[in-house]
Amino acid sequence: MKIVVLITGLIIGLTTSAQDSLSYYLSLAAKNNPDILQKYYEYEAALQKALQVGSLPDPELNMGVFLNPMELVSGNQVADLRLMQMFPWFGTLKAAKDEMSLMANAKYESLRDAKLQVFFEMQRTWFELCRVEQNIGISEKNINVLRTIERLALREFQTGGSGLVDLYRIQIEIGDLENNIALLKNQQNTLVAQFNSYLNRPVITPVSVPNTLLANTLEISLLAVSDSMLANNPMLGMLQYEQHSLDSRKAMVTKMGYPMIGLGVNYSVINKNAMSTSAMNGKDMIMPMVTVTLPIYRKKYKAMQTEADLSKAVTAQSYTASANSLKTEYYQAVQLYQDAQRRVTLYVSQSLLAGKSLEVMIKSFTASGSGLTDILRVRQQALDYDYKQVEAVADNNIAIAWLKRLTAFQQVQ
Repeated sequence: MKIVVLITGLIIGLTTSAQDSLSYYLSLAAKNNPDILQKYYEYEAALQKALQVGSLPDPELNMGVFLNPMELVSGNQVADLRLMQMFPWFGTLKAAKDEMSLMANAKYESLRDAKLQVFFEMQRTWFELCRVEQNIGISEKNINVLRTIERLALREFQTGGSGLVDLYRIQIEIGDLENNIALLKNQQNTLVAQFNSYLNRPVITPVSVPNTLLANTLEISLLAVSDSMLANNPMLGMLQYEQHSLDSRKAMVTKMGYPMIGLGVNYSVINKNAMSTSAMNGKDMIMPMVTVTLPIYRKKYKAMQTEADLSKAVTAQSYTASANSLKTEYYQAVQLYQDAQRRVTLYVSQSLLAGKSLEVMIKSFTASGSGLTDILRVRQQALDYDYKQVEAVADNNIAIAWLKRLTAFQQVQ
């Protein structure tokens, strides 16, 4: 019967526009999501910091003017100018720049991680929204089926073929489905608000989702997922860059313990002295200068080196903890994926069998007017299998999105 076809024909296919809509929303989130934008600006700020630390210290200019000229043998000194440029020990600036450049790379990995996390959360919410949308459609179709059965039962009741209790039972089940639809619509509103929050737009903005949902397939093997997970994960990449930056920091603070050299010039402005007979009378004086710092207080430099070593040890432990957490997440995602695949296969078969049974029983009821209780029981089974089938498809797609998130597979750049 057409009614049974409506119940069992759950997974039909996706239109091209429905398939493309999720990619569109992901692209929109990449431009507008506050978490992604925050990480982007942190990365840009880190790049600017790398430019700062690689520069020499600002030169120092000292100027002094004598209110009463100082009498010298060669004239009267009226002003004194001193210009000095300090130079850190060889390699200090390069080490500092390397440290900040590596930290900028770490910020970029943090940006990648934020984008992957937002994309995964969006996909999870999207598939949940599709599940709710599809369950609403299933419930509405089942109400139509019950209305049809109700009409058949009413006709049998009027001819004395069935009892009034059966009609009441049908009406109770219709009421339960209507209540379930109301609950699903409340869930739908919440999920729409959550999805819009990722896009940084008003929470009541409509979200376009397909009415039906196909089970996605994992393009690569689970073994390949496991192999690429630790190599490509941006959080682990961030911690590796932080470790390398701490190596550069240690090199920098070590060189900071060496002397700084300053090169400069002193320029004395001298006016002529009428009483002087010196050949240098009135000639300005230029004196090259060299300055050397004496880093004799060694404790602070040793403490900075120890700090860098300890910070590197902290980062190493963070790397190990993050890698272990990723491995645990991987097995959780694989379990969800394999369980969902098994359930999809099972419930497609169960739903088909329940639909065929319901079709046969409705035909029998139409002919004989008996077996209404069994029809309602099988219809409830078919409804449950439809719900479970949709949930299994959603879990399958969420598990695939989760595995892609762990391996840093990114659909949108």
